[in-house]
Amino acid sequence: MDRTPPAENAATITLDGVGKTYDDGTVAVGALSLEVGAGELVALIGPSGCGKSTILRMINRLIEPTSGRILLDGDDITTANAVDLRRKIGYVIQHVGLFPHQTIAANVATVPRLLGWSKQRTQARVDELLDLVGLEPERYRKRYPSELSGGQRQRIGVARALAADPAALLMDEPFSAVDPIVRVRLQDEFLRLQRTVRKTIVLVTHDLDEAVRLADRVAVLSQHGMLQQYATPIDLLREPDNSFVREFIGADRGIKRLSVTEIDPKRLAPADSVANAAAGPSVPLDANLADALAALLDGGRGWVAVTDPETGAALGVLTATAIAEAGAA
Repeated sequence: MDRTPPAENAATITLDGVGKTYDDGTVAVGALSLEVGAGELVALIGPSGCGKSTILRMINRLIEPTSGRILLDGDDITTANAVDLRRKIGYVIQHVGLFPHQTIAANVATVPRLLGWSKQRTQARVDELLDLVGLEPERYRKRYPSELSGGQRQRIGVARALAADPAALLMDEPFSAVDPIVRVRLQDEFLRLQRTVRKTIVLVTHDLDEAVRLADRVAVLSQHGMLQQYATPIDLLREPDNSFVREFIGADRGIKRLSVTEIDPKRLAPADSVANAAAGPSVPLDANLADALAALLDGGRGWVAVTDPETGAALGVLTATAIAEAGAA
């Protein structure tokens, strides 16, 4: 993901020995320490029951931690008013949770309305956010959730979470309730949106491909929220810290690594080194190595042309050997 500067209202989140033990002695999270930088998207991933969603809910105090501290830009939020805190932190869940009898505009305006924003300011913010998530305001603001597709409802959920310009955004399996094709489209839209708003985001997902595609850093957790590795996607896939992480990532981590590795122009052979480069399989320079490999295999020529994203002119070609060497670097 492009490292554009964070938004002005983007907070650092610090978990300092945070834990949750229930009254019956069940330990959901032991003692987790983790820092999420301002404007950074961090994915929490691990096996079912490892405490991912519990950690997320402790950050906005839907679940109260039993130990440790949670800091938002250095302020301990465990001592703050929980309701006020939740109005400062956006929250997106798997099944969206839109109010079915309210219009889309009213749903997006939920928090601004609670904060006492004027009608004019609220309407302007609703239209701004609908446009930002790719839904034309004139067409969608008066519709109801039942009139939208699952993917459109999920976009509205994101818009609602961003409505009051929160310092942080928490997302719990936000794209898992839609079909795979829509899911990829939503991920693409979300990447575009994050490049624009650059918020601090903590994302819970069970999908490693989604984590490495979206996140700046990935936190791999084992039972009781024990942190096994905290790294960028490419470092995680290149150098798993231990056998747990290695097994969790799987034997195909080399293929996954291609999806987070950019095409290096220095590895391109001249376009004139192959016949009919302009007519063969191609990918733009801003694609990743996984895209290049897929195009190479589909083309059946043993190479793929790499083109200028703006002009479409061939910049050179990648061979299978070059892709393999780049992925292993």
